[in-house]
Amino acid sequence: MEERDHKKLGPELELFYIDPVVGKGLPMFLPKGATVKRELERFVVEEELKRGYLHVHTPDLARLELYEKSGHYPHYKDSMYAPIEIDEDKYMLRPMTCPHHFQLYLQKPHSYRELPMRIAELAQLYRYEQSGELMGLQRVRTFCLADAHIICASEEQAADEVGGALDLIEYMVGVFGLKLGEDYRYRLSLGDRANNEKYYKNDAAWEKSEDLLRQVMQRRGCDFEEAKNEAAFYGPKIDIQMKNANGKEDTAFTVQYDFCMPDRFDLTYVGEDGTKKRAFVVHRSSIGAIERTMALLIEKYGGAFPLWLAPVQARVLPIGEAHQALSRVVLEKLREAGIRAELDDSNESLGKKIRGAKTEKVPYLLVIGDTEVAAEQATLEGRNGKVGALSVSDIIQKLKLEITSRG
Repeated sequence: MEERDHKKLGPELELFYIDPVVGKGLPMFLPKGATVKRELERFVVEEELKRGYLHVHTPDLARLELYEKSGHYPHYKDSMYAPIEIDEDKYMLRPMTCPHHFQLYLQKPHSYRELPMRIAELAQLYRYEQSGELMGLQRVRTFCLADAHIICASEEQAADEVGGALDLIEYMVGVFGLKLGEDYRYRLSLGDRANNEKYYKNDAAWEKSEDLLRQVMQRRGCDFEEAKNEAAFYGPKIDIQMKNANGKEDTAFTVQYDFCMPDRFDLTYVGEDGTKKRAFVVHRSSIGAIERTMALLIEKYGGAFPLWLAPVQARVLPIGEAHQALSRVVLEKLREAGIRAELDDSNESLGKKIRGAKTEKVPYLLVIGDTEVAAEQATLEGRNGKVGALSVSDIIQKLKLEITSRG
């Protein structure tokens, strides 16, 4: 599957590259790659807002004290960057957003009527990965995570939110054309009661929370594997596992049940009886790290992204000099309609222009020659063959429908 390997296709299609001067594991997104990344991020925000998520923005670093409070330091110390000394205080580049979101929740008291509260963020995170583990966009040292933390009023509400998070994940991967059992599988990741160094010590809570997630999966009626010693330090999780073009499996997305942080951060809400009650927490990532998802999709599509994700959605190809004036008008109309379009006004033959566009995986080509100029049309050609001569307005309508439906 080397021809689909994102590490090969990424630079070839001018999506991203790793610059040795910038550093290992720090991908540089070229304009085309930045476009794909931006469209994925828009998809996340748009879909999550529809489902009642509250999108926030928190800083990329925080005082070391925050991660000591959460317990991530020292649990994640080996994957965190060294503290930065500022004004006789220590700050850390964040490896996760949960402590930030919990502090944000604590900004003011909350009523049971406000719960579940779904706090979401497209967050830039920083983790020290061993050099030998780094791989293209799949394993990097900085990435954007489609992250969220759901504050719940009861275990039953938390179980419902786990189900809702899985519904969201299945919807989004369905838009990508990924199928359960074929492209991904579920894993219930459990803790190890004997490993007090890796896992928060509370045997009763582990038993209860693992059973809660197991019941959620059983109610869904889908196959899942149970894996010991794969949980987060603060609770069990449901992982969505996917294979890359080289056959290596990674956790792409995850939903976690957290019985530890509500205590550490004293997360409470005011119940119906007017008293303070302990909240419950679900961590989840809808499409995981944007970079890792991009790697999976580059390989899934072989670089030929669906129209809504394609960096260049259409290319206008004038056959000769006499056809360039109309081609420029068509280009302007496409761009005004929000379609990412380019014009190939080089002196190359039409055949060479078409071959070049197909090599670059451009979904639609608009060919303009004498016939098209006379009729003020363009001949539309897609990946599945020639569509035919159409007016520019009809072409725009067709492309916009395909883009907005994310077909």
